[in-house]
Amino acid sequence: MLNFTKIKIIIIYFILFLLTFFASLNLFYDTNPIINKKVNLGLDLQGGSYLLLEIDTKPLIKERLQDKVIEIKKFLKKNNFKYNTFKINENSISFKIENDNNKKFQNLFFSTKDNTINQYIDQYRTHQFDLEIKNDSHLIKFSKYGLLTLNNAAVSQSIEIVRRRIDDLGTKEPTIIQRGEKRIVVELPGLKDPSRIKDLLGKTAQLNFRLITDKKDDFGSEKMISENGEEVVVNKKIIMSGENLIDAQPRVDNQSNSPMVAFTLDRYGAQKFGKVTTNNIGKRLAIVLDNKIISAPVIREAITGGSGTISGNFSFQEVTDLALLLRSGALPTPINIVEERTVGPDLGRDSIISGAISLLIGFVLVVLYMFYKYRIFGLIANISLISNLLMLVGVLTILEATLTLPGIAGIILTVGMAVDANVLIFERIREELRTEKSVIHAFDMGYSRAKITVLDANITTLLATVILFIFGTGPVKGFAVTLGIGIITTLFSAYFIARHLTSSFVLRNRENINL
Repeated sequence: MLNFTKIKIIIIYFILFLLTFFASLNLFYDTNPIINKKVNLGLDLQGGSYLLLEIDTKPLIKERLQDKVIEIKKFLKKNNFKYNTFKINENSISFKIENDNNKKFQNLFFSTKDNTINQYIDQYRTHQFDLEIKNDSHLIKFSKYGLLTLNNAAVSQSIEIVRRRIDDLGTKEPTIIQRGEKRIVVELPGLKDPSRIKDLLGKTAQLNFRLITDKKDDFGSEKMISENGEEVVVNKKIIMSGENLIDAQPRVDNQSNSPMVAFTLDRYGAQKFGKVTTNNIGKRLAIVLDNKIISAPVIREAITGGSGTISGNFSFQEVTDLALLLRSGALPTPINIVEERTVGPDLGRDSIISGAISLLIGFVLVVLYMFYKYRIFGLIANISLISNLLMLVGVLTILEATLTLPGIAGIILTVGMAVDANVLIFERIREELRTEKSVIHAFDMGYSRAKITVLDANITTLLATVILFIFGTGPVKGFAVTLGIGIITTLFSAYFIARHLTSSFVLRNRENINL
């Protein structure tokens, strides 16, 4: 146990110096042009804004139900069911089957002989929808599994779009995570005024292009207010949606010197847009964002190049935000801000100072105690402890982890656990020295027999941190990350660095050992 090969020594100190190098990057982050890595400070340490968002899936549920209308009607028609009062409600599709066919429908539904209807209903029941029969009314609505799937998909997509919008604003190290079934936590360290971000996140950004018409057609029409306050009739048929946009950038019109948005379409969108503008020269095209007309220009010529502009009475800031919204894509559902908090930088600075003082006091007390208790071996334990902290910070730097107050608590706890490992080892060596005549053998047996105890203590704690990381959120995860990494670096420093230093001292001073 006390013998180290040259290769092992080189590997041990290479790992130590490498992680120490990464830890030192935090001191030279702003002046280091090669490796830009550092430990980021969380919201509670540097101040910033906290937003709790909640998605509203009611419009999405209704939209998904509308998508199933044709499929359901085809099924009813195929099986010769006459129906009436077919309605799309907020969370269900309802219809009535005429009396002469109602019993037949129920028998077919509950029959095991005819697989057609059973497969159809099973598909809805096990995947997305349930069928409920009340008297003569038949309701098709989302099942619990279907709602859960819909919510999870909507939250995941919303997180990605929220992240794109925030990243486009240049916000550094945002934290965007799901909390619960329908909620999203957004933490923006260093951001004092989140008003602009709130405005951007509050917009669904559902973009579509529709023709302005004077008469109704098969698709229907609706009255809307244009950007200049004019009441116009807009065709409900959507010519093209924002899904066909590849890019959108703010620009300035060279002729009028007014800001505008220049957009680029994908191949399919370019073909559709080219065809519509070719066939409708002289007509007005309504550009609708979240059910509001933001521009309604006249089509003066065919636009077949796959690009165009959106102009209106916009400021440059509005154009910049509009381009950002279009680039990031539309949210699948509306988002509401249910909670907002702002942490001042002074409070964060006080937290850092308090955490640093706590760590320093704990560290100094541990160092003094170990030196008093074990003398030269206490000094070795202290060197191991310093190495442990440097390696811990180095790993956090490589991961570019976000350090929070609970994370600092995890580091302080790591100091205590690191000392505990050395105490167990040294006390075991003392017991071996009472019975062993050979000092080298006593130290060797002490490290060997203490290893199982040290491993058991640290592995059980590591399992607890894994559980905290999996099931915890926010600050709890930060605590689990620092403590988990600290356990690994503790084992490395105790059984490699401290053991190598101890073996070097024992082999050179075997005649004069006092523990």
